[in-house]
Amino acid sequence: MGMMSQRAGSVYLLKEPDRFPLSCAGATVEQFEEAKSRMSSLKQDPGNDVKLKIYALFKQSTLGPCTTPRPGMLDFINKAKWDAWKALGETPQEDARQQYCDLIGSLVSAEGGSVAAKPSGSASAQYETLLSVLQMYDEIVTALEQAGKDNSVLTVFTGAGDFYCSGNDLTNFTKIPDGGVELMAKQAGELLRKYVKAYIDFPKPLVAVVNGPAVGISVTALGLFDLVYATERATFHTPFSQLGQSAEGCSSYTFPKIMGNAKASEMLLFNKKLTAAQACDFGLVTEVFPDSSFNSEVWTRLKSYAALPPNSLALSKQLIRSTERERLHAVNDAEVELLVERWTSDECFTAIMNFFQSKAKL
Repeated sequence: MGMMSQRAGSVYLLKEPDRFPLSCAGATVEQFEEAKSRMSSLKQDPGNDVKLKIYALFKQSTLGPCTTPRPGMLDFINKAKWDAWKALGETPQEDARQQYCDLIGSLVSAEGGSVAAKPSGSASAQYETLLSVLQMYDEIVTALEQAGKDNSVLTVFTGAGDFYCSGNDLTNFTKIPDGGVELMAKQAGELLRKYVKAYIDFPKPLVAVVNGPAVGISVTALGLFDLVYATERATFHTPFSQLGQSAEGCSSYTFPKIMGNAKASEMLLFNKKLTAAQACDFGLVTEVFPDSSFNSEVWTRLKSYAALPPNSLALSKQLIRSTERERLHAVNDAEVELLVERWTSDECFTAIMNFFQSKAKL
């Protein structure tokens, strides 16, 4: 399972002065330009709130009050910037220049006035997502289609490194296409529908080898697997309501069926993170292994399974799945429909913005 983790940078805690010294006349254009140059010398990240203030004061200084249209609700970064600029209201440009100079001066002073090399590239380039979750979904669908047709006996999912899968990269929610938020949500919903459908219809035994923490759809899809083996240090987390979203991967049906309504609600509604032992007790995990012997024990067992008659395994798997296939497709459709609505809601936007403010960098 590909890993799509949110990368967190270092945190710089700065206690701002109670107030910034103001000049009645405001800073000159030359002082403003000097402050812009000094900003590039900062070594430490001043934090999201300060960076938003810098951005807003810069825009107010150069363009005056904000009159541009508000970005779409899922264009999180640009919407936060717009809100910060709009909050300055009718502050005169000369006052904004002075506040900008004072703020940059306080940051440079807090670092002892040292100068660092100017970072290369634009500021926005620092936040570009290097891997596309949407591309990953397509690649997994293609891999499942190929595995379902080749001469393999069973198919195994596992992670690389210390994680099984660390969840969706939420910065993908900020990439709004020309058609706007509604088009983005619709396209993402159709891809999710196709992705989960590939698991529902997979004709051979499907095995998850959970080698570490798992988050989001990598957890919810486990209800569609035939075997789930986990290392003792694995954890299972579905923080959907925390992010203003809802269940996926047919988990709204499979989890209550597997572990009962109360335990399923703890995970899907109240964001409870399960240990490997708990997940095994609840029936989500087949067996837990010591971390020191996890790979050797699991792969030895899987090799013996691969020696079983392939047609017998596939036909038996299909017989078991046939009783619920239509129900699972209906559940998948209902979950996708609700998620598309969630992705275009103010509540989802607010929840994900709160996540960015606490975990990521603007």
